[in-house]
Amino acid sequence: MSNRCCFCKGKVVKQKVNVDFRWGENLMVIEDVPAEVCQQCGEKYFQADVYKDMEKLAKGKARPSRHLTVDVIKFDHPVLVQ
Repeated sequence: MSNRCCFCKGKVVKQKVNVDFRWGENLMVIEDVPAEVCQQCGEKYFQADVYKDMEKLAKGKARPSRHLTVDVIKFDHPVLVQ
């Protein structure tokens, strides 16, 4: 992995992050995931094995450490595409 962001060329550093991970209709938060994060735009980069481990957690029956309530709001305003 480069130490520069592919999008904004900002500096990328290793840190642990929380990931909002969707698998099908399911949404879960996976905590303390090792990633490389752009300090300028916030883009997150994951090693392939880390991403595969997140998929296994999402597909598996791991016992959640806690539950969160998430509000879902529909964006009703039309968006013009040009």
